[in-house]
Amino acid sequence: MDNSADLKVLLASPASLVIVETDEEDRFMNLLRSIASELKIDVWHWSSASGLTNNSGATMYQTQNPHQALNWVADVQPGAVFVFADAHPILGDSYVVRKIKETAAQLSPDQTLVLTTPAAEVPPELGSVAHVWALRPPGLDELTELVRRTAHDLVARNFPVAIDEASLPSLAGTLRGLSISQAERLIQQAAFADGALGSSDIPSLRNAKAALFTSDGILELMEANVGTLDTVGGLNGLKQWLRVRIKAQAMPAANLPPPRGILLTGVPGCGKSYIAKTLARTWEQPLVLLDPSRLYSKYIGESESRLAKALTAVDAMSPAVLWIDEIEKGFATAGSDSDGGTSRRLLGTFLRWMQDRPDGVFVVATANNVNGLPPELLRKGRFDEIFFVDLPDDEARRDIFVHHLQSRDHVPDHFDLGELVKASPGYSGAEIEAAIVGATYRAFADDAPLGTSNVLEELAATVPLSRSRAESVAALRAWATSRAVRA
Repeated sequence: MDNSADLKVLLASPASLVIVETDEEDRFMNLLRSIASELKIDVWHWSSASGLTNNSGATMYQTQNPHQALNWVADVQPGAVFVFADAHPILGDSYVVRKIKETAAQLSPDQTLVLTTPAAEVPPELGSVAHVWALRPPGLDELTELVRRTAHDLVARNFPVAIDEASLPSLAGTLRGLSISQAERLIQQAAFADGALGSSDIPSLRNAKAALFTSDGILELMEANVGTLDTVGGLNGLKQWLRVRIKAQAMPAANLPPPRGILLTGVPGCGKSYIAKTLARTWEQPLVLLDPSRLYSKYIGESESRLAKALTAVDAMSPAVLWIDEIEKGFATAGSDSDGGTSRRLLGTFLRWMQDRPDGVFVVATANNVNGLPPELLRKGRFDEIFFVDLPDDEARRDIFVHHLQSRDHVPDHFDLGELVKASPGYSGAEIEAAIVGATYRAFADDAPLGTSNVLEELAATVPLSRSRAESVAALRAWATSRAVRA
């Protein structure tokens, strides 16, 4: 939503100091000059390279130093706004911060000091006098006009462009959350990648956008290089639930709320992660991994800030599938103060986002240990459904053997699948895959083709989790009896 009206109010009011969070200086200055023209006030601009420049472009002598520039500001006639660009370095200088505070106090009601910074971290000394305003990403109208203008430029350069007025909004919507320069760069890259620009570029644009937002290490863009739901062994209840939602999502006329997320809990190695990848591939959406263990920092408030920034980035990537792996790592201690309340604050941030997040983000949260999860997270309505993923039964294990043999260019009919199923009760899908991989290595070492006996030997040498941690598996099943739907 456009918030330029809020900036206009600040400039028209006696607000003497405004800190603007943006990394789009040109776009902000265009907006500011437009508002200043309406209010009939002058615009001055300062940078460490050029110093203080007035409306006509003339630079004040020796004002590259912020302290000297602030001395000029105090003497300028009323009716002006002074923009100090890239102010974050000077906000770390206590001497300059004090000078900013004193200068702001001397300004007349129709003068405003504006500091731009990519991240608005207000020094405590300015907390009582500074107003913070953030330039929001361009809206759909701006992005649509950008796509239209870029398409026109590409046509002039003899690039094939397959975009009409009807398809413009969908392509422009893919760029939501990006700055104008980022969006323009991605459009150009998409056009040059395949020599044309059209609706077929939407999936690649989504992935390119996601890559921009996952560069800080908290979020990770994952490859959804897996099969379809049909390649998932077992989990028939979950697959049917998903198929119904997938079909409904393809029919907007049904006027149904879009699915928002699921929590998958159960025995490790039974396909929870695979489901997240399958969904991303089915919907042709970016798969973004959030590892809660990466959120924690030794600095007070930094963990919550990391989560907030990550979730803001996910919002900008919409539509997308957000995969939160082992969610208990982030929120298991939210009910105690053992970590100084960090987990509790993280949970609060996450729950607020769950409530307000855009419809295009589908959450797939996985958990191996549900006992430590706070009840607020499991309350009905947080997720569309909570599924329990159990060990595969005979039929599911047969499907799993077939899938992993085929994926390694083996013919399943050349194996005694009945014997393999009989030898693997209590084995997870991951353990079955590991047995096939181990058997393949052994067959290569023996310079012999892979056969049933090789796989049986690997299965016999494996102690499945259902035996090594039988008590944990039993506890999981007991928990799920009245709290989750069987997948």
